[in-house]
Amino acid sequence: MEKTTKWKWGVHRWWVLLMIILSVLVVQFIATPLQPHIQVAPERILLEPLFTLPVLGEFYLVNTITALVLVDLIIILFALLVRNGLRGGSLIPKGVSAVFEMLVEMLYNLTETSAGKFTKQIFPWFATIIILVFVANITKLFPGFESIGLMHHADEGYITQSIGGNWEILTPNLAPEGHGVILTPFLRGLSTDLNFTVALALISVIMTQVIGVRAQGMRYFSKFVNFTTMFKKPLLGFMDFIVGLLELISELAKLLSFSFRLFGVMFAGTVLVALVGAMVPIFVPSLIYMFEIFMGVVQAFVFGMLTMVFMAQATQGHGEEADH
Repeated sequence: MEKTTKWKWGVHRWWVLLMIILSVLVVQFIATPLQPHIQVAPERILLEPLFTLPVLGEFYLVNTITALVLVDLIIILFALLVRNGLRGGSLIPKGVSAVFEMLVEMLYNLTETSAGKFTKQIFPWFATIIILVFVANITKLFPGFESIGLMHHADEGYITQSIGGNWEILTPNLAPEGHGVILTPFLRGLSTDLNFTVALALISVIMTQVIGVRAQGMRYFSKFVNFTTMFKKPLLGFMDFIVGLLELISELAKLLSFSFRLFGVMFAGTVLVALVGAMVPIFVPSLIYMFEIFMGVVQAFVFGMLTMVFMAQATQGHGEEADH
């Protein structure tokens, strides 16, 4: 047993050494890393607007829109695979269906422990947000996701080199001012677009209020504006009024915390991967990619969990109603 283990480790060690040598050769002679072009706003794939709306103005095709379409197609594909796996009539799911059944059951049980009888109302939002954010965070790590696109002229850019047909690559040589070219990728990480994170935050916060009203009726809003004890107990009533204003401010603050937490972490990860890939392109980026996978899973779970917890809290009474 000991000899077999040592022999296997020896083979793996030589494979690792071979991969490091190949990465050195590729970096030196085939694909020299370039200084990345980083911007907060999503890049426009087409320079001309697709259409113009009366109030909103011009609408451009940006690379996060194509990424959103890709993420939706991946989720739909998995949904079809799960449906086909359940068509056989077998009570024991297999393959993709088994994995999704385990995931859904885990999320449902987690929601049930916090939401109780309101689980069926909260679970679809909780599970949808987790799956959507998870797929969006993982797909941005696919090879070529942010490195294949259209060449656009720029004041400061690189010289291109043809590799056949209409395909070109950027060389590490800087072009003269006004004659450079930069790459606008077809796809960009969806969570690195603040529009996407703000939209998710709005959905989460608004549906939290909707579920709260469904559970408690119009008295749900008394936690924001409470005058019930203002005349009976002026001092305590005034304190309740101040607490209600703080509740309203905290509810609005959720929009900022939801939006910028996900956006900040994922955009920082993109910048980290790009900079490390340009400065230390050998072996180290693989460790950064592993860390990015971990952070992508954590951020999806945190966003979904916070949404579920806030929705569960909205279904419960407060103050005197909670005691009752």
